[in-house]
Amino acid sequence: MTDPWYVTAFRSDYREVYPHRDVASARKEVAWILDQGLQGPVLDLCCGFGRHSVALAQAGLEVVGLDLSADLLRQLPDLEGGPQLAGRRVRADARRLPFAANSFGGLVNLFSSFGYFGDPGDSEVLAGIARVLTPGGLAVLDLMNPPRIRDGLVPVSRTERDGLVIDEERALLDGGRRVTKRVHITFPDGRRESWHEDVRMYDPDELHPMLRAHGLEPLSVVGSFAGAPFDAAAERQLVVARRV
Repeated sequence: MTDPWYVTAFRSDYREVYPHRDVASARKEVAWILDQGLQGPVLDLCCGFGRHSVALAQAGLEVVGLDLSADLLRQLPDLEGGPQLAGRRVRADARRLPFAANSFGGLVNLFSSFGYFGDPGDSEVLAGIARVLTPGGLAVLDLMNPPRIRDGLVPVSRTERDGLVIDEERALLDGGRRVTKRVHITFPDGRRESWHEDVRMYDPDELHPMLRAHGLEPLSVVGSFAGAPFDAAAERQLVVARRV
């Protein structure tokens, strides 16, 4: 049986595509998140290799990082500040959070880590977020901005870096509701790896009713971690919601 894309895409080579995603950049993003009133304990949902978990912990919050990728979770201790999160990593599916109700005062889901499971599965993720948050707890979701992706999609690109070659192919499906990407990496030693990504994008008029249906009230939407207004050209869609 073939693994789903969200298993095959997030293995050890994934970080080769995004080397600029590091703890230093995460600290700047976490500073904005804390300004929204996020309080701990915090669940870093779909934490990947844990850069935001580390930044949140360095800011003084109690943090648990959860991800499905064992490969990426194993890399967390290698980060600057990573060892302080020993015992705070959990491998689990975002649709089935292994925590009791009302376990967290805050939750973050960052770097376009929502939209992986189709509409029913994505709804399960929101239900789990609401269940594990305490009443009044904040969730910060970092999503793609669908109009920007649709208008600026680059079908084919190549990146060359220190002998590494990354070829990417992108396409829109389902009337522009999903964006797919195929990634092919050629390493300096000739080894090759490939995977694909397939993410459902949500415009605010779709997402906000879904949030409310699960007891999460949207409070604000901005277009960047610098607080830029959200519009069709915004680089991202940052949603802050409160558990009612």
